[in-house]
Amino acid sequence: MGELFLGAVPTVLILVVLYFILKALFFKPLLAVMAEREARTAGAQKAAEAAQAAAAEQVKQYQQALKQARAKVYAEQEAARKKLLDERAALVRASRNLAAAEVSAAKEKIAKEVSTAKRELEAGVPQLAAEIAKRVMEPAAPGGAR
Repeated sequence: MGELFLGAVPTVLILVVLYFILKALFFKPLLAVMAEREARTAGAQKAAEAAQAAAAEQVKQYQQALKQARAKVYAEQEAARKKLLDERAALVRASRNLAAAEVSAAKEKIAKEVSTAKRELEAGVPQLAAEIAKRVMEPAAPGGAR
C-alpha cells in the first residue's frame, strides 16, 4: 500500500499544480469574462426596462393630449352647433314675425275691400231694387221673351 501511495503522490501533485495553473490562466479570465457579460446583460436589461417605461409614459402623455384635443374639438363643434341653432331660431322668429305682419296687412286689406264692396253694394241696392221691381212689374211679352 505504501508503494501505491508513493506512486499516487506525484499524480496528485501534478493535478494540484495543474489545477492552480488552470485556475490562474483559464478559469479566472473565463469567470471575469462571464461576470462582465452578466453585468452587461443586466445593464442592457435595465436600460431596456427604462426605455420601455419611458415609452409607456410617452404613450400615456400622447393619449392624454389626444383626449384633450378631442374634448377641445367636441367643445368647438358644440359651440358652432349652438351658434347655428341660435341663428336658425332667430331666422325662424324673424320669418314668423314677417309672416304675421303680412297676414295682418292682408287681413286689413281684405277688411277694407269687404267694407268698400259693402258700401258699393249698399249704394247700388236702391237702384237694383227699382230695376228688379220694374222687370217684375212689366207685362210679359207674348212668346215668353222679355
